[in-house]
Amino acid sequence: MQQDDKMPFTFHLVELRKRLIRSVIAIVVGFGVSYNYSEALFKILAKPLPPGTTFSFLRLIEPFFTYMKVSLLTGIFLASPVLIYEIWAFIAPGLHEKERKWVWPIVFSSSVLFMGGVIFGYFLVLPFGYSYFLSFSTDTIKPMLSMDEYFSFTTKFLLAFGLVFEMPLFILFLSLLGIVDAKMLSTYRKYAILAIFIIAAILTPTPDAFSQILMAAPMMVLYEVGIIAAKVFGKKRKAEDAVET
Repeated sequence: MQQDDKMPFTFHLVELRKRLIRSVIAIVVGFGVSYNYSEALFKILAKPLPPGTTFSFLRLIEPFFTYMKVSLLTGIFLASPVLIYEIWAFIAPGLHEKERKWVWPIVFSSSVLFMGGVIFGYFLVLPFGYSYFLSFSTDTIKPMLSMDEYFSFTTKFLLAFGLVFEMPLFILFLSLLGIVDAKMLSTYRKYAILAIFIIAAILTPTPDAFSQILMAAPMMVLYEVGIIAAKVFGKKRKAEDAVET
């Protein structure tokens, strides 16, 4: 029995409260620092738009709240090392030694994959998508981009790309649970590719095939990476199953 099991429930509540307070303070500090550069941060977020694109706002408070959202999002990002540590400090006492060895590799790989998805969407997909949408403007039809709408759409889209890039970890998790294995993933590869293109068609901001390929291509590569991960970690599982039988 671990030492954590002997602690009363109220102790865990006090510990959770302490971790939450520290996390909130870190976010508030990150927000305060980011707010001083909120206008510059929004300009960075608007970089995927074609040069010369301008914004408009229909509500008087829209720019203020948009800058607040940008600052909050950046503040959470700046506070993420503290947030990850506080989560780790709270759950670590309840984990076995073998489980603790997996935590930091998972956190690191998950962070790298997520940031890779965000960077890929920001630099490659969004510029093509926004250029396509704005190409519909004419002498009589002029775009009027709302600051808040642009912020919401862009952040949701980049979040979707970040989550999509977590595919290898998701496949690895399923393989460790015994739900899938490398052989099964290879057998159903053609169905997986079809599903990938359907997902890409739903998530990409434009209906053209080029933008969909930009999203589907890395997903197919990540699927193959997931097969390799399942194969590497599946060998041990098969060996253990053979010994048990």
